[in-house]
Amino acid sequence: MSRLGSLLCRRKTLTTIISDLRSFSKAHSNEPSSLLSSSRFAAQAHCERCLFSRFSSFQAFKSIPKNIFAQSTRKSSTATILNTSQSTSTNSGLKLLVTAGPKAQKSVGIWLFTCSAWVFTLVVLGGITRLTRSGLSMTDWKFTGSLPPFSQSEWQNEFQKYQKSPEYQRVNKGMNMEEFKFIYWMEYAHRMWGRGLGFAFAIPFGYFISKGYITRQLAVRLSALFGLGAGQGLIGWWMVKSGLEEPETEWVQPRVSPYRLAAHLTSAFVIYCGIFWTALSVVMPGLPAGSLHQVQGASRIRRLALPVSLIVGLTAVSGAFVAGNDAGHAYNTFPKMGDKWIPDDIFHMEPMIKNFFENTALVQLNHRIMAMTTLASIGGLWLAARRIELHPAVKSLIGTTLGMAMLQATLGLSTLLMYVPTSLASAHQAGALTLLTFMLLLVHTVRKPSPAVLKALAEVSKSKC
Repeated sequence: MSRLGSLLCRRKTLTTIISDLRSFSKAHSNEPSSLLSSSRFAAQAHCERCLFSRFSSFQAFKSIPKNIFAQSTRKSSTATILNTSQSTSTNSGLKLLVTAGPKAQKSVGIWLFTCSAWVFTLVVLGGITRLTRSGLSMTDWKFTGSLPPFSQSEWQNEFQKYQKSPEYQRVNKGMNMEEFKFIYWMEYAHRMWGRGLGFAFAIPFGYFISKGYITRQLAVRLSALFGLGAGQGLIGWWMVKSGLEEPETEWVQPRVSPYRLAAHLTSAFVIYCGIFWTALSVVMPGLPAGSLHQVQGASRIRRLALPVSLIVGLTAVSGAFVAGNDAGHAYNTFPKMGDKWIPDDIFHMEPMIKNFFENTALVQLNHRIMAMTTLASIGGLWLAARRIELHPAVKSLIGTTLGMAMLQATLGLSTLLMYVPTSLASAHQAGALTLLTFMLLLVHTVRKPSPAVLKALAEVSKSKC
């Protein structure tokens, strides 16, 4: 439970960082701009009023300390003027996804962050369902769902269906009704939690469209995410159906296809990343750029963060194959696998490519290598950031990401050495999504600024000279 507490603290840190970035935009957007020349930035008066009204949404976060990332002292009034002109020019050229005012921006942002948190809990619940071997307890599926059994006869009917499945015949022979009810309720809760997300997404989405809160670009993006969410239910049943089929040999335990499990988990990660990224784009359309040098430093970090994010994602997918093959129950030693660094039977399947996805030894070895690569790459990113001029918010985020990577590696190693207890294994899966969340926030924070922003910062830099 202490590890789960640490993981929750990491997610609280993520919320703090997001709030700090909002506070930065608020602090700079509220500074006076009377000393600016409109011709200097080639912006007409009505556009400026529009931009300021859009950025006023950050006034909603009044409980956050102001100027948290601002300079502690200002050397002269000239520096104040330059900082003011810089923050105003940085607001130029933004493409906002919510244009109906600060109230709409806040409402859409809260809704999207709530949906992303819902997906996060759905992923964790799915992991617990798999770890408790509850996923095959329901032997049929309806797109709209159905009421659970209530009477004794209804429960007996569901139990009889399960008794005909390969999992009961080979693994759970002799299971009583109370044990069956536990695994049934786990799977039922997972399915209904997913359907609940569909309503939590669709109803506010329709409301915001009717009110004209969101742009066409955002509407198209959210429609695509909703379609992926609807398809996720089909992918889930496609996965479960593979576990209801008779295994190839009598020595193999019934379980879902590792390929379908990986597809189901990857799809959930894609949906989560899409919603979370969109939420960030709604509430933080601007960039935390203090100077041109910091923007240039962010560009260098971006070139490193993108491949690191890809490595984090691939490591998570490799973990899905570990889960699908129950590979965590083998070679429960570290750093060696048993008595050897590399097992002898890593390529005993034909064709050879099959070993990378179905061979327990090679699947676990791949995940170990990917996990160490992830930790090393994030550590390298942190070392590189120490030598680059960056905004304090970006440096803080990179340090937090490194801490999360170390925690995730610790969770993974503990899960392996302790023979995959449910609590640790579910925390490890949640840690993978949390680490990916930090990487998403980092990439979003150092994304490429608009040409208008770069031009304005260049002018400010010349003025300082």
